[in-house]
Amino acid sequence: MIWEDFFFRWTRIAGNVTFRYFLIAGTVFFLFYFILNGILASRKMQSKFPKLKDYSRDISYSLITILIFATMAAVVFVLLDPYTLYYREVEKFGWWYFYLSFPLMFLIHDAYFYWAHRLMHHPKLFKAVHKVHHYSTNPSPWTAYAFHPLEAVIEAGIILVLGFVLPVHQAAFGLFMLFQFSYNVYGHLGYELYPKNFHRTWVGKWVNTSTAHNQHHQFFHGNYGLYTLIWDRIFGTLREDYETKFDQVTKPLDSTPTKESIKHLA
Repeated sequence: MIWEDFFFRWTRIAGNVTFRYFLIAGTVFFLFYFILNGILASRKMQSKFPKLKDYSRDISYSLITILIFATMAAVVFVLLDPYTLYYREVEKFGWWYFYLSFPLMFLIHDAYFYWAHRLMHHPKLFKAVHKVHHYSTNPSPWTAYAFHPLEAVIEAGIILVLGFVLPVHQAAFGLFMLFQFSYNVYGHLGYELYPKNFHRTWVGKWVNTSTAHNQHHQFFHGNYGLYTLIWDRIFGTLREDYETKFDQVTKPLDSTPTKESIKHLA
Protein backbone atom coordinates (compact mmCIF):
# COMPACT_ATOMS: atom_id res chain seq x y z
CA MET A 1 0.00 0.00 0.00
CA ILE A 2 2.79 2.40 0.89
CA TRP A 3 4.46 1.88 -2.49
CA GLU A 4 1.19 2.55 -4.28
CA ASP A 5 0.96 5.81 -2.34
CA PHE A 6 4.59 6.54 -3.20
CA PHE A 7 4.04 6.00 -6.93
CA PHE A 8 0.83 8.05 -6.88
CA ARG A 9 2.52 10.95 -5.06
CA TRP A 10 5.60 10.75 -7.30
CA THR A 11 3.49 10.82 -10.46
CA ARG A 12 1.37 13.73 -9.25
CA ILE A 13 4.36 15.81 -8.14
CA ALA A 14 6.32 15.12 -11.33
CA GLY A 15 3.32 16.09 -13.45
CA ASN A 16 2.60 19.25 -11.47
CA VAL A 17 6.19 20.45 -11.46
CA THR A 18 6.61 19.72 -15.18
CA PHE A 19 3.44 21.67 -15.93
CA ARG A 20 4.63 24.54 -13.73
CA TYR A 21 8.04 24.58 -15.39
CA PHE A 22 6.70 24.87 -18.92
CA LEU A 23 3.87 27.22 -17.98
CA ILE A 24 5.91 29.75 -15.99
CA ALA A 25 9.29 29.50 -17.73
CA GLY A 26 7.64 29.20 -21.13
CA THR A 27 5.31 32.17 -20.63
CA VAL A 28 8.10 34.37 -19.29
CA PHE A 29 10.43 33.27 -22.10
CA PHE A 30 7.82 34.09 -24.76
CA LEU A 31 7.09 37.51 -23.25
CA PHE A 32 10.66 38.68 -22.73
CA TYR A 33 12.43 36.97 -25.61
CA PHE A 34 9.83 37.61 -28.32
CA ILE A 35 7.24 40.22 -27.31
CA LEU A 36 9.19 42.64 -25.09
CA ASN A 37 12.76 42.03 -26.24
CA GLY A 38 12.87 45.28 -28.22
CA ILE A 39 11.13 47.42 -25.62
CA LEU A 40 13.35 46.16 -22.80
CA ALA A 41 16.58 45.88 -24.80
CA SER A 42 18.40 48.29 -22.46
CA ARG A 43 17.55 46.09 -19.46
CA LYS A 44 19.12 42.95 -20.88
CA MET A 45 22.32 42.12 -19.04
CA GLN A 46 24.07 40.49 -22.01
CA SER A 47 23.32 41.81 -25.47
CA LYS A 48 23.49 38.43 -27.20
CA PHE A 49 20.78 35.80 -26.82
CA PRO A 50 21.42 32.13 -26.01
CA LYS A 51 21.40 29.73 -28.95
CA LEU A 52 18.78 27.07 -29.64
CA LYS A 53 21.16 24.37 -28.38
CA ASP A 54 21.40 26.21 -25.06
CA TYR A 55 17.63 26.20 -24.64
CA SER A 56 17.33 22.50 -25.55
CA ARG A 57 20.17 21.56 -23.17
CA ASP A 58 18.61 23.49 -20.30
CA ILE A 59 15.19 21.95 -20.88
CA SER A 60 16.65 18.44 -21.06
CA TYR A 61 18.52 18.77 -17.78
CA SER A 62 15.50 20.44 -16.19
CA LEU A 63 13.29 17.47 -16.99
CA ILE A 64 15.80 15.17 -15.28
CA THR A 65 15.87 17.56 -12.32
CA ILE A 66 12.08 17.44 -12.06
CA LEU A 67 12.15 13.63 -11.82
CA ILE A 68 14.71 13.86 -9.02
CA PHE A 69 12.70 16.54 -7.20
CA ALA A 70 9.60 14.36 -7.44
CA THR A 71 11.51 11.38 -6.06
CA MET A 72 12.86 13.35 -3.10
CA ALA A 73 9.42 14.79 -2.35
CA ALA A 74 7.76 11.37 -2.53
CA VAL A 75 10.40 9.88 -0.23
CA VAL A 76 9.90 12.65 2.32
CA PHE A 77 6.11 12.91 2.14
CA VAL A 78 5.42 9.16 1.99
CA LEU A 79 8.29 6.99 3.20
CA LEU A 80 9.57 9.43 5.85
CA ASP A 81 6.19 10.93 6.67
CA PRO A 82 6.00 9.49 10.23
CA TYR A 83 9.38 11.04 11.11
CA THR A 84 9.13 14.55 9.63
CA LEU A 85 7.46 17.69 10.93
CA TYR A 86 5.28 18.15 7.84
CA TYR A 87 1.60 18.14 8.70
CA ARG A 88 -1.75 18.22 6.87
CA GLU A 89 -4.24 19.74 9.33
CA VAL A 90 -4.04 23.54 9.64
CA GLU A 91 -5.70 23.32 13.06
CA LYS A 92 -2.61 21.60 14.45
CA PHE A 93 -0.74 24.92 14.67
CA GLY A 94 -3.37 27.41 13.52
CA TRP A 95 -3.54 29.87 10.65
CA TRP A 96 -1.14 32.34 12.27
CA TYR A 97 1.65 29.78 12.12
CA PHE A 98 0.62 28.69 8.62
CA TYR A 99 1.49 32.20 7.41
CA LEU A 100 4.51 32.58 9.71
CA SER A 101 6.05 29.47 8.18
CA PHE A 102 6.59 31.32 4.88
CA PRO A 103 9.22 33.82 6.11
CA LEU A 104 10.79 31.02 8.15
CA MET A 105 11.08 28.77 5.09
CA PHE A 106 12.38 31.77 3.13
CA LEU A 107 15.23 32.40 5.58
CA ILE A 108 16.15 28.73 5.97
CA HIS A 109 16.17 28.08 2.23
CA ASP A 110 18.15 31.25 1.55
CA ALA A 111 20.87 30.17 3.98
CA TYR A 112 20.83 26.56 2.77
CA PHE A 113 21.21 27.60 -0.84
CA TYR A 114 24.03 30.07 -0.22
CA TRP A 115 26.23 27.58 1.61
CA ALA A 116 25.39 24.66 -0.68
CA HIS A 117 26.09 26.88 -3.68
CA ARG A 118 29.45 28.02 -2.35
CA LEU A 119 30.36 24.41 -1.56
CA MET A 120 29.55 23.36 -5.12
CA HIS A 121 31.99 25.99 -6.36
CA HIS A 122 34.85 24.29 -4.55
CA PRO A 123 37.36 23.18 -7.22
CA LYS A 124 37.02 19.54 -6.21
CA LEU A 125 33.23 19.61 -6.63
CA PHE A 126 32.54 22.14 -9.36
CA LYS A 127 33.18 19.98 -12.43
CA ALA A 128 31.39 16.94 -11.05
CA VAL A 129 28.36 18.72 -9.60
CA HIS A 130 27.81 22.32 -10.66
CA LYS A 131 29.45 22.77 -14.06
CA VAL A 132 26.32 21.72 -15.96
CA HIS A 133 24.39 24.69 -14.58
CA HIS A 134 27.20 26.98 -15.66
CA TYR A 135 27.11 25.78 -19.24
CA SER A 136 24.56 28.59 -19.45
CA THR A 137 26.92 31.55 -19.18
CA ASN A 138 24.07 33.60 -20.63
CA PRO A 139 21.05 32.11 -18.81
CA SER A 140 17.39 32.19 -19.80
CA PRO A 141 14.17 31.23 -17.97
CA TRP A 142 14.75 27.63 -19.11
CA THR A 143 17.96 27.54 -17.01
CA ALA A 144 16.09 27.67 -13.70
CA TYR A 145 16.16 23.87 -13.18
CA ALA A 146 19.08 22.97 -15.47
CA PHE A 147 21.13 20.98 -12.94
CA HIS A 148 23.42 17.99 -13.02
CA PRO A 149 21.61 15.08 -11.27
CA LEU A 150 23.96 15.36 -8.27
CA GLU A 151 23.19 19.05 -7.94
CA ALA A 152 19.48 18.32 -8.30
CA VAL A 153 19.74 16.02 -5.27
CA ILE A 154 21.47 18.79 -3.31
CA GLU A 155 18.87 21.36 -4.38
CA ALA A 156 16.06 18.98 -3.45
CA GLY A 157 17.70 18.52 -0.05
CA ILE A 158 15.80 21.57 1.19
CA ILE A 159 12.66 19.37 1.27
CA LEU A 160 14.40 17.07 3.73
CA VAL A 161 15.93 19.92 5.76
CA LEU A 162 12.63 21.75 6.24
CA GLY A 163 10.92 18.51 7.16
CA PHE A 164 13.24 17.94 10.09
CA VAL A 165 13.79 21.47 11.41
CA LEU A 166 10.44 23.21 10.98
CA PRO A 167 6.76 22.22 11.23
CA VAL A 168 5.37 23.05 7.77
CA HIS A 169 1.92 22.45 6.37
CA GLN A 170 2.23 20.55 3.11
CA ALA A 171 0.10 23.12 1.26
CA ALA A 172 2.30 25.93 2.59
CA PHE A 173 5.35 24.08 1.35
CA GLY A 174 3.77 23.69 -2.10
CA LEU A 175 3.02 27.42 -2.28
CA PHE A 176 6.52 28.23 -1.14
CA MET A 177 7.99 26.04 -3.88
CA LEU A 178 5.84 27.89 -6.41
CA PHE A 179 7.36 31.15 -5.17
CA GLN A 180 10.84 29.60 -5.20
CA PHE A 181 10.54 28.56 -8.81
CA SER A 182 9.06 31.89 -9.91
CA TYR A 183 11.90 33.83 -8.30
CA ASN A 184 14.38 31.37 -9.78
CA VAL A 185 12.99 32.10 -13.25
CA TYR A 186 13.41 35.83 -12.57
CA GLY A 187 16.98 35.23 -11.42
CA HIS A 188 17.81 33.58 -14.74
CA LEU A 189 15.66 35.90 -16.84
CA GLY A 190 18.51 37.88 -18.40
CA TYR A 191 16.59 41.13 -17.88
CA GLU A 192 16.45 43.36 -14.81
CA LEU A 193 12.91 44.14 -13.61
CA TYR A 194 13.59 46.13 -10.46
CA PRO A 195 13.54 49.93 -10.86
CA LYS A 196 16.53 52.24 -11.08
CA ASN A 197 18.33 52.76 -7.74
CA PHE A 198 16.43 49.87 -6.14
CA HIS A 199 19.74 48.38 -5.01
CA ARG A 200 20.43 51.54 -2.97
CA THR A 201 17.20 51.44 -0.96
CA TRP A 202 17.17 49.98 2.54
CA VAL A 203 15.29 46.93 1.23
CA GLY A 204 16.87 46.62 -2.19
CA LYS A 205 20.34 46.51 -0.72
CA TRP A 206 19.58 43.05 0.63
CA VAL A 207 17.46 41.66 -2.22
CA ASN A 208 19.03 39.37 -4.80
CA THR A 209 18.39 40.54 -8.34
CA SER A 210 18.52 39.12 -11.83
CA THR A 211 21.54 41.35 -12.42
CA ALA A 212 23.43 39.76 -9.54
CA HIS A 213 22.69 36.20 -10.60
CA ASN A 214 23.40 36.90 -14.25
CA GLN A 215 26.85 38.12 -13.24
CA HIS A 216 27.36 34.87 -11.36
CA HIS A 217 26.62 32.88 -14.53
CA GLN A 218 28.77 35.13 -16.69
CA PHE A 219 31.83 35.24 -14.43
CA PHE A 220 31.34 32.09 -12.26
CA HIS A 221 32.45 33.77 -9.03
CA GLY A 222 30.63 35.91 -6.47
CA ASN A 223 26.91 36.59 -5.97
CA TYR A 224 26.02 33.17 -4.56
CA GLY A 225 22.68 34.14 -2.97
CA LEU A 226 19.21 32.92 -3.87
CA TYR A 227 16.56 35.32 -2.56
CA THR A 228 18.77 37.80 -0.74
CA LEU A 229 22.26 39.28 -0.77
CA ILE A 230 22.53 39.04 3.02
CA TRP A 231 25.09 36.26 3.04
CA ASP A 232 27.03 37.71 0.10
CA ARG A 233 27.36 41.05 1.89
CA ILE A 234 28.23 39.51 5.26
CA PHE A 235 30.91 37.21 3.86
CA GLY A 236 32.27 39.53 1.18
CA THR A 237 31.23 37.49 -1.85
CA LEU A 238 29.18 40.22 -3.55
CA ARG A 239 30.93 41.25 -6.74
CA GLU A 240 32.47 44.72 -6.59
CA ASP A 241 31.01 45.62 -9.99
CA TYR A 242 27.46 44.58 -9.06
CA GLU A 243 26.11 48.06 -8.35
CA THR A 244 27.76 49.49 -11.46
CA LYS A 245 26.16 46.78 -13.58
CA PHE A 246 22.76 47.36 -11.97
CA ASP A 247 23.07 51.10 -12.72
CA GLN A 248 23.97 50.29 -16.30
CA VAL A 249 21.01 48.02 -17.04
CA THR A 250 18.44 50.24 -15.30
CA LYS A 251 19.64 53.49 -16.85
CA PRO A 252 16.88 55.07 -18.99
CA LEU A 253 17.58 55.14 -22.69
CA ASP A 254 18.95 58.46 -23.89
CA SER A 255 16.34 59.87 -26.26
CA THR A 256 18.67 62.63 -27.50
CA PRO A 257 19.61 61.94 -31.14
CA THR A 258 23.28 61.26 -31.71
CA LYS A 259 25.30 61.86 -34.89
CA GLU A 260 25.45 58.10 -35.42
CA SER A 261 21.68 57.64 -35.09
CA ILE A 262 20.94 60.59 -37.40
CA LYS A 263 23.38 59.23 -39.98
CA HIS A 264 21.77 55.78 -39.70
CA LEU A 265 18.27 57.20 -40.25
CA ALA A 266 19.46 59.22 -43.20
